[in-house]
Amino acid sequence: MSGCEARDAKKLVRSPSGLRMVPEHRSARSPFGLDEPPWVPDKECPRCMQCETKFDFITRKHHCRRCGKCFCDKCCSKKVPLPRMCFVDPVRQCAECALISQKETEFYDKQLKVLMNGATFFVTLGTSDKPELMVCRLSNNQRYLVLDGDSHYEIEIIQISTVQILTEGFTPGGGNTRAIGMILQYKAPGSEELTQMKFTASEDLSCNKKLAASWLAAMHKATKLLYESRDQ
Repeated sequence: MSGCEARDAKKLVRSPSGLRMVPEHRSARSPFGLDEPPWVPDKECPRCMQCETKFDFITRKHHCRRCGKCFCDKCCSKKVPLPRMCFVDPVRQCAECALISQKETEFYDKQLKVLMNGATFFVTLGTSDKPELMVCRLSNNQRYLVLDGDSHYEIEIIQISTVQILTEGFTPGGGNTRAIGMILQYKAPGSEELTQMKFTASEDLSCNKKLAASWLAAMHKATKLLYESRDQ
């Protein structure tokens, strides 16, 4: 286990939205996480914010745990896992948010494991013309990109500025493309300048090319979630 992967203590907290398992220190939270939204006050939503049904003693109001808006039971009936907010159990969400959360389930169930298992790339640092063969993986606490070869790097995910996925196989007819590498820019500790790394999949083994392509696809999704978390 690398220095960046010391076990992070977590605690169980109860919020109006449900039980959450969160890091004891905010600095230890996942870079892909989202904060709980403030709920729209009851007095400000006399009607469902989707179908505009008026609330009364029979038609009760419910808050979506992802967006915080107020809905009737019909428009906010689904209970869907929401790991980005660290909920222990599936929570009530409106139809729009439930669809987004369901799509994110693939990332947490499959692609996150792909990133943590790692893949092998030739990595070129900055303007160097000497690539180094390295195993690249996401740390277990999701906060670092760990690169191991003759050299060792630990890149903090929140310090990543841009990720560009490199592909091949594009055809004018819109044929499928395959990810073959990426260019990553990040801020190294103690520096305000951006450092660039280029990752290229090894051509030696077809199995490694497939694994690398899967890892890059997962990294592409992770980057989208990272940007969303920053923009919250």
